[in-house]
Order: sequence, then C-alpha cells, then structure tokens
Amino acid sequence: MRVAVIGAGVAGLVTALELAKRGIAVDVFERSAALGEQACSWAAGGMLAPWCERESAEEAVVTLGRQALDWWPRHYAGTLAQGTLVLAPARDAGELTRFAARTSGFARLDAEGVAALEPDLAGRFRQGLFFAQEAHLDPRRAMAALVEALQAAGVPFHYGVEADETELDADRIIDCRGLTARDRLGALRGVRGEMLVLRTDEIRLSRPVRLLHPRIPLYVVPRSDGHFMIGATMIESDDRRRVSARSAIELLSAAYALHPAFGEAEIVELRADVRPAFPDNLPGIVEDGRTLRVNGLFRHGFLLSPALAGQVADRLLASRELPDAHHRQRRHA
Repeated sequence: MRVAVIGAGVAGLVTALELAKRGIAVDVFERSAALGEQACSWAAGGMLAPWCERESAEEAVVTLGRQALDWWPRHYAGTLAQGTLVLAPARDAGELTRFAARTSGFARLDAEGVAALEPDLAGRFRQGLFFAQEAHLDPRRAMAALVEALQAAGVPFHYGVEADETELDADRIIDCRGLTARDRLGALRGVRGEMLVLRTDEIRLSRPVRLLHPRIPLYVVPRSDGHFMIGATMIESDDRRRVSARSAIELLSAAYALHPAFGEAEIVELRADVRPAFPDNLPGIVEDGRTLRVNGLFRHGFLLSPALAGQVADRLLASRELPDAHHRQRRHA
C-alpha cells in the first residue's frame, strides 16, 4: 500500500509518522514552500491539556487527548510533563470555581501552593488549580522533529505542490489540509486565533499558566530563552489578516495582570491564523472514495492528532483485504 498525505501541519505529520511506523509507504505533499509557512499549527500553544480543555469541550476530547500524553514524549524529546496551573485574580474567584466544576484531575492550591510551583508568582494569587498530569511542547520544534524522523524513515516530502487527488499515484490518500479542505468538506468553518510571543528575563515559569477572566481567558506557555507564548482569542471568522489592535491590547493587559514584568517584555512576534472546526467542534475522519479526510481538530491539533492518526492507520491496515468503500461518510473520531 502506498499512501499520499496532503498537508504538513501537525495532523499530516503525525499521521504520516504513524503510518510509516506501521510499515506503510508514505509520501507527504505540502503546498507551502517551507514547513509551517501556511499551517495554523505554527501558531499553536502546544499544550497537551485534556483535563483543562474539558472546561469548554466534550468528554471525547479528554478521552482522545490523553493518548497524546504518551505519544508525544515517545516522538519528541522536548515534551515537558510539568502540568498546568490555573489561576484567577481574587475578584474573579468565581471563575476558578466554575472552571473546577467543569473539569477533573486537579489539586486545589492555596497561596503557598501556588508559590511553591511558580516562585515568581508568589504573593499574587490566593488560590489555584494544578493539573499535574498535563504537559506542553514547543510546536515549531516538535514539527521539525517529526519531519526529521520521517526523513530518517525514508519518507519523501514534496513542498510547493498543490496536490491533485485525481493525479496522485497512491492507493489511498489522507487529506490533512485543514480549512483548505472546505472544497470537499462544506461543514467546516474557520475559528480565528491570535497569539503573541514575548521575551523577558524578569520572570520564569516552569509550566503553562491559565489566567481566568470573564472576558478574555489567557494562557501563557513558557518557551526557551525567556520566550513566552501568549494566547487565548477565539473569533468566529476565517480572516487570516494580522492581529487586531484590540486583541493585542487585551492579550498584553491580561499578561500584565498575571505579572507586571510582562509590561516591560520585548514583543517578538504577533500572529493570527484560522483553525478548522466542524459545527460540534469535534474532529472527524471522513471517508470519500480512496481518500480519508482528517479534519476539524479546532484548537486541539497537538492534543488530538495522535488519536486521529492511530485511527487512520488502523482503518487502512484493516482495509487492505477489503474492497474500497465508495461512499462518503462522516464519523466522529
């Protein structure tokens, strides 16, 4: 069996690696000239936080997402299992209570517990929630590591190619094009996300910190060399234009509320991109002739890709001796 994977975002790369590991010959086709140039994965937070995501997502996200906590450390050595810290200002303590009621897998912390985990936040928060089993990674370094592993396994990459399914010399095709796949998946919609990267030596964090706020919940994800990824915006739009002034102000204000040191930080990057989602915000594998369309990962690309990739591999291996299913069907992953 020869398989063509279209799209070198996180879903495409993880799927290609899972197939290659199981002995399936794979080619990867990417319309961009370089890795990450047009992939929304490049602007991701890289949080592997299934229990935290349950606050606004279905239980399926927890069930599928837990697989990522095993998959990523085995494939990317930079995966950090330091947990997630969730905080709220004293005036928004009700938000912390609401978050706790919708999630599980956490320990409650008092002010001393918060300070023990993150000394630079000592004295700033009276209580918090600690999700000890969660993890995080740097998306760009993780994607580069997947490409390196695929190339080491002999998987060819074809950059700058608009792959035409009718012309591909492959037994099966895996469509991982994200929002571009709306030409075949009319139910997809775009959800815009905006992020910024700050650099400062005035504060250190060991794990992602989520700051709850009624209007704009914030997450801060530590990266290397004093860099921090700041994000949280979710806008129902497929507009890929640059970050709006309003979003930048809100993100910076929320970061300052977490710690004033962010007020003096250097702005390294501002970026906006659009994530693909189905109406129910759950991912799907759509069978369309010889093509499987993996899509709708919403804001959970790094969290859910391993589970979706495993299902794709299982389905292809199971179908080796079965006739092609020439029908179109959506199934929730």
